Amino acid sequence: MEQALAYEKGKNEIANRAFGHSKEANGFQQTDQSSTSATLGDGGVYSSLSDLAKWDLALTQHTLLSETEMRAALTPVQLAGSARPVWPADSDRPAGSPVSYGFSWFLDPYRNHSRMWHYGDTMGFHTYIESFAGDPAGRGALSIIVLCNRTDLDPEKLAAEAADLFRWHRLAIGRLPSSANSSIIP
Repeated sequence: MEQALAYEKGKNEIANRAFGHSKEANGFQQTDQSSTSATLGDGGVYSSLSDLAKWDLALTQHTLLSETEMRAALTPVQLAGSARPVWPADSDRPAGSPVSYGFSWFLDPYRNHSRMWHYGDTMGFHTYIESFAGDPAGRGALSIIVLCNRTDLDPEKLAAEAADLFRWHRLAIGRLPSSANSSIIP
């Protein structure tokens, strides 16, 4: 990975970075990071789509973490007293509905397909990544990464639309075109 870093003001700079924008009545205004929104791990990690694709590939092919190590990240947390985790009232999900969460990954299905997903947002940015496991040979696996530097876009909705297109295409012809099997990593 050549373009991902944990940004620390005065210690490193980010070449060719995107700046966040918010839609206002008269157009877009730059609403980039502030000292409170760019903390490490929450708004302070910068990456490119290419590096995120490499990271995703390393996770799914178990070259970054072994299958055993990754299994722990994909095991839903168990609360004390066997209480079931639920979405809080101030979330964008139905309050009180069950939530399944591993180490930084939400673990709920989409259209009956198991998936792991995570999102992020901070001043001027919204992001979403989701991965669907394939069969034991990896066929049908799909990862979708959406990076937005505009606050008027919904990356989760865009990822769902992409997943639906992928699923429809596979159902319509029964297989993926050979171009879809090639990597986007340069």
